[in-house]
Amino acid sequence: MTESATARSDASSVHPVDEILPLHKMSTLALQHVLVMYAGAIAVPLIIGGALKLPKADIAFLISADLFCCGLVTILQCVGIGKVGIRLPMMMGVTFTAIAPIITAGSNPDLGLRAVFGAVIVAGLFTLLVAGQVGKMVRWFPPVVTGTVVLVIGVSLMRVGINWAAGGSPTIPGPSGPMPNPNYGVPLHLAISGVVLMTILLIIATCKGFLSNVAVLLGILAGFFIALSMGQVSFAGLSNASWVQVITPFHFGLPTFDLMTSVTLCVVMIVIMVEGVGQFLALSEVVERPLHKDDIARGLRADGVGAIVGGVFNTFTYTSYAQNIGLVQVTGVRSRWVCAAAGVLLIVLGCLPKLAFLAASIPQYALGGAAIVMFGMVAATGIRILGHVDFVNNKKNAYIVAISLALGMIPLVADRFFSQLPELLARFCQNGILLGTLTAVVLNLVFNAREPASQSAHVVGKAA
Repeated sequence: MTESATARSDASSVHPVDEILPLHKMSTLALQHVLVMYAGAIAVPLIIGGALKLPKADIAFLISADLFCCGLVTILQCVGIGKVGIRLPMMMGVTFTAIAPIITAGSNPDLGLRAVFGAVIVAGLFTLLVAGQVGKMVRWFPPVVTGTVVLVIGVSLMRVGINWAAGGSPTIPGPSGPMPNPNYGVPLHLAISGVVLMTILLIIATCKGFLSNVAVLLGILAGFFIALSMGQVSFAGLSNASWVQVITPFHFGLPTFDLMTSVTLCVVMIVIMVEGVGQFLALSEVVERPLHKDDIARGLRADGVGAIVGGVFNTFTYTSYAQNIGLVQVTGVRSRWVCAAAGVLLIVLGCLPKLAFLAASIPQYALGGAAIVMFGMVAATGIRILGHVDFVNNKKNAYIVAISLALGMIPLVADRFFSQLPELLARFCQNGILLGTLTAVVLNLVFNAREPASQSAHVVGKAA
């Protein structure tokens, strides 16, 4: 056999997942992956920072830290270290699923961001501990439970998105207590929010492929430039931001640990893990590399390490991004090294604070139209998962969804409903996600205790 034939034979023996592409091709494909997930990656710190009324400089730092950690966790997931990382072309980003409990804890004067980061670290450690046992946990979270929990999370977030579209919080602090916000519901704010929403929907309706994937980002940019043209955007402080900065751990101080917040994020991580298994299986089919139980455990451990890294570097919980799995399918490029290169780009972007400061300058109402879409999609995901539930032959499932959703909405519509209960119990009940999840799990055990675990696990994987 000639030398060239031997080289071709060696190249053909390399699975496309492990193929290292030429630098110019790899960098272009990596940039495409970054653009597809960029809007989602920066939206979460923008939303959380705005909801917590953080200064623009702090929001900019959250964005930088998030991009930096997105890159680190993506590289870990794609390249792998020991028993961590699934070693597939998978982009990792901060998850929307945890936004509601993060805002709840962060807006509590007694807790704040330090308690949020502490809970994120605890959730990461919890994920590391249970990653190998997630198969046994799946039976507690069949589609009727997982779909209900995701639906509760999505509906809980709606209030944030709607208020943003109107210009922020309905009330602001006044000399003698809360007073109406004069900038809330201003017609200009509503109009720009509407333009953002309509732009996103128009792009999704008329475009395909890459443009459709970045519809949210393009919609936000449209709202931003309209607001900029009307003099509604302030760049105060941009000139003082450095060109390059190092993301330092514990920027907001050492984390504190609150039991209820930690438990809530652990519950959220269970939901993320159940969904993550479905994402892993879907990507496995796309790249034609079968997964084993140990592979899935390694992927979930990367989620856990990602949360720990997030808590240390001042950001949040991480999960695989489904839109990038779709991009792998569209492009047909299966190399995990492309996504690893995208992780490097994200790290570089995270160290450019002026870019993050520009993103932090986007008015809340310009983000509001996009937030309605994104949070609505969270709720729609819950509904999609519930679409795999048998409501015809098992009418008890409808009661599980109905009661869990109703109880999960109590803190949203009646914030003083549990105010006279003992403090610890009141804090538990006031957490709609925790209350709705517990209700769904218990009711499922009561109504569907005889359902085969294997059947539940199979449907969960399919739904996710």
